Order: sequence, then C-alpha cells, then structure tokens
Amino acid sequence: MTNLQIAVIGAGHLGRIHTKLLQQVDGVDVVAVSDPNEQARETIEKQFGVPTYADYRDCIPKIDAAVVAAPTDLHAEIATDLLKAGKHVLAEKPLAANGPDAQRLASLARAKRLTLQVGHVERFNPAFTALEDLAVDVKYVEAVRASRFPGRCLDVGVVMDLMIHDLDLVLSFTDAAVRSVHASGVSVISGHEDMAETRIEFECGLVANLKASRLSPTPARAMQVFGPNGFADIDFGTPSLSSVYPSDEVVDRNFDLDSDVVNPLGCADQIFSGPLVCNTQELTPRNAILDELHDFVISVQTGVSPTVSGDAAARAVSVADQVLESISERNWYEGSTVNEVGPHALVRKRIESASRRVHQQRRAA
Repeated sequence: MTNLQIAVIGAGHLGRIHTKLLQQVDGVDVVAVSDPNEQARETIEKQFGVPTYADYRDCIPKIDAAVVAAPTDLHAEIATDLLKAGKHVLAEKPLAANGPDAQRLASLARAKRLTLQVGHVERFNPAFTALEDLAVDVKYVEAVRASRFPGRCLDVGVVMDLMIHDLDLVLSFTDAAVRSVHASGVSVISGHEDMAETRIEFECGLVANLKASRLSPTPARAMQVFGPNGFADIDFGTPSLSSVYPSDEVVDRNFDLDSDVVNPLGCADQIFSGPLVCNTQELTPRNAILDELHDFVISVQTGVSPTVSGDAAARAVSVADQVLESISERNWYEGSTVNEVGPHALVRKRIESASRRVHQQRRAA
C-alpha cells in the first residue's frame, strides 16, 4: 500500500506537535507544512526537515490528506478547500467557529465520501476509554476543565477552547436532542468569555453541569459520571478512573440503611464493602494525540468512520453555540441595563466597596 501523503496546515504549537507525531505513524509521509509566518516555517524546516509553504493551497496537489491546526476562524475556509479538492481532513477542535459552518463541513465530507475527523482528543484518553459499561445510559454528568491563561487560541472564548471537549464527551453518551441550555460566563482579560458554566438537559433525562476556566492558577480536567450501573470519577490529567458499583440490592431498591447497617452514623467502611463497591483501575498513560492520528490514518485507509466524525463534532459546535447564546443573554442584575448583560457586563459595585459599606454600617450601629 502506498504511503499516505499528508500536510499539516498551521505551524503553531499544535501544528508542530502533529508534525512530530505524524512522522512516527506507519504508512504516512509528511510532505508539507503550511503557515503564513516565515519564522514558523523556518522552525519546522529546521526541526523536522519538511518542505514548507506560505499558502496552504500550494500543498493541495501534493497530498492525500491534511491536518488543519490553523486558528479556529480559518477552519471552515481551509477545510472546505481541502474537501472540495478530494482530500481527507483531520481538523483540530472545534471543527468551525459556529454551528452552521460546522454542519456545512460535515455535509460536504459526507457528499464527497471523505474522512472528516476532529481533534477531540479526550475521546482517546485512557481514563475515558476505560469507562465501558458505566457509560451506558448516563443520567448525570459534572465536569470541570480549567487551565492557566494560555496566551493562544484567543480567537475564541473558553467555551470553544476548553468546554468544547466536555460537550463532545457528554454528547457521546446520548443521541437525544437537547431540551434546554442555561449558561453564564464572564470576560475578565480577553475579548471573549474566560470563565463559563452551563447546565444542559436532554430529552432522555441526562443532565450535564459543565464548568470551564482559562484563568485558573490550578489546572483541572475532571469529570464525574452517574448512571444505573454506578458512578465514575475521571481525572483526565493523571489519568485515573475510580468507580463505585452498587450491589443488586441497591439497584433494586431493596437496601434499607436502618435495618441492613449496624451503625448508620459510622457506616462508611461497611457501606463501601458491601452495598457499594469501590474500584480504582490501573491505567497506563498514552499519547492521545498519537492515538488520534493513528485513528485518522486507519479511517482514511479503510473507509471506517473515525472515532470523532465531522457529524459528531458539528453537533458539539451547535450545542456550544447554544451555550454562548445563553451566556450573551445572561442578566446579572434585576432590571439589568444593556451594559449589564452577557460576558462583558459592567460591575455596579465592587465587592470591596460593598463590604466596606456593610462594615461601616455595623460600626455606626
């Protein structure tokens, strides 16, 4: 079988990672890297010995497929050009900057019968893939995703930058339609929301509470999943997976705490050795991006749908749009003015001044 000829479009942080890892994938030749920045191109040529181009269109005749690691607002244009030219595409997340563009890309890939995969890399995290039967009929999810300020990906806010990972993971649990989305977010130092939270309810009964921040002094990538088969606590960073399985008596609602436990006030050890059983899985860390690239190449070679298809990624972007719309409509005060709505709302009174006023009133009394 002839090696797959691949280009990487975008020579920034992720573009360099993809270029390095693709050179470790069997059956692949990295034949080009494109970036309009001359210094970025020189770095790629020096580090990896790959030909570079200022204009990605110059790469198209030379390739079978491409990894798009350009800024989000360029994804739709670049991926459209590639798909129309008959090239398979792995686009970094999010697939596009908005739902309609993402849906158009997914539809174009289907019409052309091309592989369109999207870089929701947490799908390949061993802590997530180890969920197995606990991922069946999930009813409640909590997730927190936080990072220090990245200084990049500032063309989008934290919803499209970080929360989009957890949106994709939650959507992988169900095909049901979204019933409602309630969200709030705040822009602190960038032009987009830097912190956000949302509650999403699905027609199947699944509820997801998601939080994301890119202004956290302590990074976090955690998710808790609750379902009839038990509870799972996922740490994507470690990675680790701890689970709690209920006994048949608990599942069938035949467990009575008062009659089945000797001392309900000090029953923790007894509870977690009978009615509920704890389990921590030993997980071997893996390079999830490398696994993602292998998945892409296999999909191109075999025609099998990738783990994260264009349709799945477009669905995540569409829900992210709903989250952003809810954030934009968030009223922060009763009787909010136009300047007190959404992520850029002006603060009426600072916490310090309010606290000082209360202290002064108490002293006066």
